[in-house]
Amino acid sequence: MDDRKQKVLLAIIQDYVATAEPVGSRTIARKYRLGVSPATIRNEMADLEEMGYIEQPHTSAGRIPSVSGYRYYVDELMCREAVGPDVEKVIRDGLARQVRDVEELVHYTAQLVARLTSYAAVVMLPGLFGGLIRHIQLVPLALPRVAIVVVMDSGTIRNDVFEVPKGITEEDLAVISAVLTAKLRGMTMAGIRRTVLNEVRVELSRYREVLNRAFEAMANDRADTETGKIYLDGMFNILNQPEFHNLEKVKTLLALLEQEEVLRGLLVPAPPSGAVTVRIGSEMSCRFTVECSMVAAGFLVRGEDAGTLAVLGPTRMDYARVVALIEYAAANLSRYLGRLGAGNR
Repeated sequence: MDDRKQKVLLAIIQDYVATAEPVGSRTIARKYRLGVSPATIRNEMADLEEMGYIEQPHTSAGRIPSVSGYRYYVDELMCREAVGPDVEKVIRDGLARQVRDVEELVHYTAQLVARLTSYAAVVMLPGLFGGLIRHIQLVPLALPRVAIVVVMDSGTIRNDVFEVPKGITEEDLAVISAVLTAKLRGMTMAGIRRTVLNEVRVELSRYREVLNRAFEAMANDRADTETGKIYLDGMFNILNQPEFHNLEKVKTLLALLEQEEVLRGLLVPAPPSGAVTVRIGSEMSCRFTVECSMVAAGFLVRGEDAGTLAVLGPTRMDYARVVALIEYAAANLSRYLGRLGAGNR
């Protein structure tokens, strides 16, 4: 593609991102001062359309970028915007206030990125994440209802509620808690071995029914850590985008993206830490997201396991701004997750 075609394509993309309206040759000539006539620009646009970089949404309309046009822009023409000092401060200060618990920190990151981009944000922690068990406590709520609280060395607190048989006292719960902590401390939720659980059952044989219910609650949590956990925020930001004013289309997209297995499929494989990937429209391999793009960045968990921080929005996304912001947010999430893990070991 020669220099003039690049300038015309860049003008079409910049104008369409800003206005959500098809772009005509007169608009480009008037606003972008390329030094050529509208007739010359029309010829360049005809060539770009034939090459597949722009398309005409309907007869007598201007042109809009195609998936190939956006891809060429991201790969060849885009100048990444710098993250402003005000936004940097919002990200740093916001994450610093959440360095108490992994899940709080990750969930807050999704909320913050959704707010800063005005798109949807999603974060996926890797499977088998959660750290090592530090303490287990059975807490009486209003007997027979009991909460099992599992504190991880990463700062994560996992809990579930179940009922215990009649006659179980707070003293009994204290005994069970002490044995569970002694036997399971230092293990991951996903790595709890059947042999260890059998040892606990032998030692606490008189509490077999309580243990069965406690282990069932912990098994639910193990399933969650094996597949990885997903945090989603800002989906209704999509309603504000002109492309999604069709209510039925939005309902379908929102219902689809509320399914964790669908989101997981969009986020896998995770980008390497520090890398940013951009998938546009049909590149996402999901027919319901054909008008969407995803910008994703990898981040570190405990210095090694990769998680994913991503922004989901229309193909008419402000890629230059979003790529820079997601890269900066992911780097800071890695830093604060590392600080949290170090502080809890």
